Amino acid sequence: MQVFHPSTNTISRVSIFGAVFFIAGLLWLLNAFHRSSYYTEVGVPIDQPIPFSHKHHVQGIGIDCRYCHSSVEFSSFAGMPATETCMSCHSQIWADSPMLEPVRASFRTGEPIQWIRVHDLPGFVYFDHSIHVNKGIGCASCHGRVDLMPLMWKVNTLHMEWCLECHREPQRFVRPREEVFNMSWQPPADQAALGEKLVREYKIRKLTDCSSCHR
Repeated sequence: MQVFHPSTNTISRVSIFGAVFFIAGLLWLLNAFHRSSYYTEVGVPIDQPIPFSHKHHVQGIGIDCRYCHSSVEFSSFAGMPATETCMSCHSQIWADSPMLEPVRASFRTGEPIQWIRVHDLPGFVYFDHSIHVNKGIGCASCHGRVDLMPLMWKVNTLHMEWCLECHREPQRFVRPREEVFNMSWQPPADQAALGEKLVREYKIRKLTDCSSCHR
């Protein structure tokens, strides 16, 4: 005696195939969301307590990265400028600007300005600015042309696959140490030869094992 209607076999096959395609589509959507600017915030200006313009300060005035990020060459953290650093200029320039009142208030009270981190790695990722800077990786390689940004945003996802692109082939990205803080530096036509030379000279290793970043 036939228990199920003959159409049950067709319905079962369609259901199985439908479930497979549904799961595949869901995984595709999750991956697309994970790479979207909504999630990564790539290209999205981050609101700060003060609308600080790198374009004005770096390209316009010519301030070197290290003037504000003073520990970038010898510390894992690039460092944020103390209010005293800002006031070394703004006690004289735009001293009464309403926009800069948070800076003056911080100077009066001693309370640091609560800047919002733009390049914020997860807590399980170890990153050392000093190692990368001293191995010839330029600021712009990771942060983009900050000197052209009126407000700060990310230009790279900071996903692991993006980091590994450089760790696997550092010769493609390394530059002379004297050009690390040059935001407008462009790789030469012979970057492959230059990169291989600098990799040997700077003793750069291709660190791709998990413990390099996950400690």
